[in-house]
Amino acid sequence: MMEKIKVLIVEDQTLMRLGLQMGLEKAENITVIGEAADGKKGLELTKELLPDVVLMDIGLPEMDGIEATRLIKEQNLPSKVLIFTSREQQEDVFEAFKAGADGYIMKGANEEQLVKAITDIAQGKGWIDPSIAKLVIANVKTENKMSAPNPMKYKEYNLTSKECEVLKLIADGLDNDEIAEKLVVEKSTVKAHVHNLLGKLYVKNKHQATALAYKEGLV
Repeated sequence: MMEKIKVLIVEDQTLMRLGLQMGLEKAENITVIGEAADGKKGLELTKELLPDVVLMDIGLPEMDGIEATRLIKEQNLPSKVLIFTSREQQEDVFEAFKAGADGYIMKGANEEQLVKAITDIAQGKGWIDPSIAKLVIANVKTENKMSAPNPMKYKEYNLTSKECEVLKLIADGLDNDEIAEKLVVEKSTVKAHVHNLLGKLYVKNKHQATALAYKEGLV
C-alpha cells in the first residue's frame, strides 16, 4: 500500500481550513495530520509532527507565512513548504522563495491542481502556479525591458557560458528534456548543469533559481 503524503495546513480562516481538509482527504495519496491558525503554531506543529508538506498561507497572525517558512528551513526540518495564498505580487513571490519555499500556488487553484502541487512538492519537484510565473516574468521583463542581462553578475556567481544558457532556458519555463533538445545535448548533461547552477546560486530548486535570475539580472 502506498504511503500517504502527510500534510499540515496553516491557514487563519476557519472555513478555508475546513474546506482544504475535506478536499485533500478525498485524495488517495494525501492525509491531513494537523492544522494551525497562525504561523507560530504552524512552526510548532511542523517541529512536532514533521509533515511531508506544509500548506502555508502568507497573511497569518502571530507570525506570517514567509517568516514561518524561513524558520522551518533554517532549522533544517525535513518538511517541504507549499505557499498557498491569494497574494500574487512579485515581491511576495520573491520573498517566499528567498525564505526557502518549495512551491507557490494560488487559492484559486482547484482541488486537482492542489493535489498535483502537493504531490510534486513531496517528491522534490517544486511547483509554481502558472499564473504567478507569467506575472513575475512579465513584470520583471517590463521593468527591465531597456536593460540587458548583466555580465558582471555571471562572474559574481561564477557561471559558465553553458550554465548561463541553461539558466535562461529554465527561466523561460523549459524542462530538462526540452533544454536537452534545444541545446542538442544529453539529458544527463542538462541535469549536471542544473545541479551545478543550483549550487552556485545557493538555491534549492528551479523556481528559486528563476526568481533569483530575474531579480539579479542574470537573464
